[in-house]
Amino acid sequence: MHSPAWGETLSLARAILLVLCATASLFYLYALFVARDLLGRRTTKEAASEAPPVSVLKPLRGLDNDAVANFASFCEQDYGTFEILFGAEDEDEPGLAAARQAARAHQNVDIRFIVEAHASGANPKVRTVGNLARHAKYPLLLLSDSDIRVGPKHLKRMVAPLRDPSVGVVTCFYRTHARGLIGRIDALSLSTEFLPGALVARRLEGMSFAMGAGILIRRDTLEDIGGFAALQDGLADDYLLGKLPYDAGHRVELARDVVDHRLGTRNLADLGARQNRWNVGIRTSRPWGYAGLVFTQGTAAALLYLLASGGSSFGWAVAAGTVAVRVGSAALLGLACLHDPAILRDLWLVPLRDLIATGLWIRSFFGDTVVWRGRRLRVAAGGRILAS
Repeated sequence: MHSPAWGETLSLARAILLVLCATASLFYLYALFVARDLLGRRTTKEAASEAPPVSVLKPLRGLDNDAVANFASFCEQDYGTFEILFGAEDEDEPGLAAARQAARAHQNVDIRFIVEAHASGANPKVRTVGNLARHAKYPLLLLSDSDIRVGPKHLKRMVAPLRDPSVGVVTCFYRTHARGLIGRIDALSLSTEFLPGALVARRLEGMSFAMGAGILIRRDTLEDIGGFAALQDGLADDYLLGKLPYDAGHRVELARDVVDHRLGTRNLADLGARQNRWNVGIRTSRPWGYAGLVFTQGTAAALLYLLASGGSSFGWAVAAGTVAVRVGSAALLGLACLHDPAILRDLWLVPLRDLIATGLWIRSFFGDTVVWRGRRLRVAAGGRILAS
């Protein structure tokens, strides 16, 4: 027979878990609500007469799935004047061979390769991007990760918001493609967790962040924040390329384009390493906001509430309702915002993905080391990399 203290503890636990189920459900319903604003925006006209030249910067590290096709998609832009700069710190970088193969098939495109290793800074990606920017010819710089594939109108759609002179940075959402069961589970973290979080943050705080799938920045905006030197030691460099210009008074805007992300996750170790890098980057950059994610852990709270209620009818109703809101919002957001029909195929994996994500979220509070493309990095407060 349980003691009175145990009964009080269990009652308190049930109350807390019920609140977490409610806050998580409200969070996902609110994400659906704010998505209406994004979807209702008028499409900015893609005027052919307003196509300022763009330098596309592609830092290379490792070899991504379908790398040649990814690179080729940037060579096939329906746009006026643009150049593509591929960069690496070493001639042995395997991504260079794939980039050169794409370049040979598109000899009409202005493509250059910059291999330099003398840049300063703890973030290896930023070191390479900084090298590329010094060689870029044009006033608009498009940073895009090597695992991204785009459509032929990508540059037009990214440039369009810059018709407003107050806009200094343009970024875009992405839908993730992965191979294998573990890869599909990992992909769901991007399409069903990151997307609603970004939508809610955009409404509550303003668009003050950018995404590595595509970041178009004016060169003078970059100079206003101190150039790439301002983020050379930051882990969350994509976030900073939105946050720092935003703090300097420049608007960050979303383009009406969704690109494709080729995820290379092969196993649980890959999934854990990628998610941990993301988690630690957010935790060290925005500690209070990251701690507040406890109010979005609906699936884990629903399962625990069901157990704490002893499998009661009310416990089943709360758990089923919480998971239904979670899965339903994931489907609607994935289809409406990302135009990703694959989300329907993998909806049944969302609760499993959520439980894994909750475990990784808790784990991230107990370490400061991440792995990025084979390199181990130690991260301090403010998202600053201490060692590379």
